[in-house]
Amino acid sequence: MNPEIVPFHTNESLVEDGMLFVRTEGILNTMIKIPLILAGLIVVTIGMPIQTSFGSTRTLELTMYSDGSTHVSTQLDIDAQLPDFELDLFGPSVDNFVTVGEDGFLLSGEVIGNKATIDTFGSSSISVDYDIHDLISKEGRVWTFSFESPSDYTLLMPTSSIIVGMSNIPKNMEITEDHTKLELSTGMTEINYILGTPQNPIDTPPPDPINPDEDYTLPIIFGGIIAAGVAGASIIIKKNKSKSSQSTVQTEIISDKPADEKFVNPQAIFDFRPDMREDDKKIVNFISESGGQVFESDLRKKFLQPRTTMWRAVKRLERLGVIEINKKDMQNLVILKKKLEEEE
Repeated sequence: MNPEIVPFHTNESLVEDGMLFVRTEGILNTMIKIPLILAGLIVVTIGMPIQTSFGSTRTLELTMYSDGSTHVSTQLDIDAQLPDFELDLFGPSVDNFVTVGEDGFLLSGEVIGNKATIDTFGSSSISVDYDIHDLISKEGRVWTFSFESPSDYTLLMPTSSIIVGMSNIPKNMEITEDHTKLELSTGMTEINYILGTPQNPIDTPPPDPINPDEDYTLPIIFGGIIAAGVAGASIIIKKNKSKSSQSTVQTEIISDKPADEKFVNPQAIFDFRPDMREDDKKIVNFISESGGQVFESDLRKKFLQPRTTMWRAVKRLERLGVIEINKKDMQNLVILKKKLEEEE
């Protein structure tokens, strides 16, 4: 009375009405696995350029100037196999952009907005320097530095600046030669500060005339007029003296350098221009110690000068006939002259 259940199997795929039957075993699992596999392939495809497009920050140093600009100096480890490297800058207002490879050679690059594309030429690490005008703002006497850093960094404050507010506690703080140096952590930092009384003319130059936020007083204006008058009288006297003397003066040349690198001895320059300012003499000595030529941005880093202030100093030395200025890779290259000539 117990009927035997016999499983029914058929190998026929067509029935009499012509319909096609397909086995459904495993189809559900396959339908689930295929999207997962495709998603995995997409993630891998997207992840590959991401891994090779970004470098890691080795060091990051920021130097603030009294005109509201900031110098950024950073070292990055990158993929040497990439032909070029795209770097996110800390703002779109960028000047004096320079990139150096691990072999010490300048690398070419293009800056568009807040991004820079750099030709790596096989370098696994690069050094990037540029000036930026987007990190500091001013309201009344109070300046505000706002920066969201991707890594730990050091910050050198302007000369004689006084911090009146800070959003984060620095990891370390030290004061050297009227400059406050801070070590700060990754993330957003806001610092409020005011500028103190200038102490040293080379470290704290007069306010920039092109900055609309600067508050000029009558004594400064009258002082500038008097200084301009004295300078003009000095130039007239020198021109009158030069008419009665030899128009071209040959000066001592350093002889211990190759012929293409000879430049005027600094002491000969000071003898030639005995009325040269002391801060200008420091610049000349630094250029001489650097091999007779140096980028203007290096002068700014050395003497912690705002861009316009250092530009005025360089142009002043050019008018005195002791240096020449050449353009190289979007930078001003300041070179000591091989001979000095008295203007007629």
